[in-house]
Amino acid sequence: MNVRITVLGCSGSVVGPDSPASGYLLTAPDTPPLVIDFGGGVLGALQRHADPNSVHVLLSHLHADHCLDLPGLFVWRRYHPSPAQQRGLMYGPKKTWARLGAASSPEGAEIDDFSDIFEIRHWVDRQPVQIGALTVEPRLVCHPTESYGLRITDPSGATFVYSGDTGACDSLVDLARGADVFLCEASWTHDPSRPPNLHLSGTEAGQAAARAGVAELLLTHIPPWTSREDVISEAKAEFDGPVHAVVSGESFPVTRH
Repeated sequence: MNVRITVLGCSGSVVGPDSPASGYLLTAPDTPPLVIDFGGGVLGALQRHADPNSVHVLLSHLHADHCLDLPGLFVWRRYHPSPAQQRGLMYGPKKTWARLGAASSPEGAEIDDFSDIFEIRHWVDRQPVQIGALTVEPRLVCHPTESYGLRITDPSGATFVYSGDTGACDSLVDLARGADVFLCEASWTHDPSRPPNLHLSGTEAGQAAARAGVAELLLTHIPPWTSREDVISEAKAEFDGPVHAVVSGESFPVTRH
């Protein structure tokens, strides 16, 4: 079995009419299932593909559309009739415990200490971690809060890169260098009136893929108000490899090219 990425949700910034917000299930031999980001609606989608008691969680950043279905996962892991047998791992930015603990608390100004069900570890820029058979390297990218793109490599060298949320930056290109599958956000069309250093256009996603020399570009994080067709056309104008805008429920192998 190869490394495989399954799209649990891909709607940008908000839950969409046809998709949860950001969430991706990554499976690989000799590795526990990993959920990358956990936005609104992801817990429901996850139940179609994996046991929520079994997953570890990797968070790119702490904006609501990437993490706020986690309080539901906390309920699942504590109160399901067959509870989790051991704590999961959760990697994220430095404020992960406090921010999610506040979101999960039933009372204001209190913290739900969810360390009973997850061991919290913090990303360190460019410092790889080993999870099962996979190596995960985080890289700080250009976004208004502490945000990471992730480069995930299996023992064969097959490489999956997730942009997280980012504006155009050299660190994203470096992270994606030579990736077999590049899952990259493309939130807007290439309008000069866009806010700077926040999200990528289809043009910028295609440019990053071309500069990095990736084998395949998967576009994601397209909000309901952005034209998917325009974003795809922009990316294809800049990158001559395969381009596809993902939809919820799709699954893709990650194999070495």
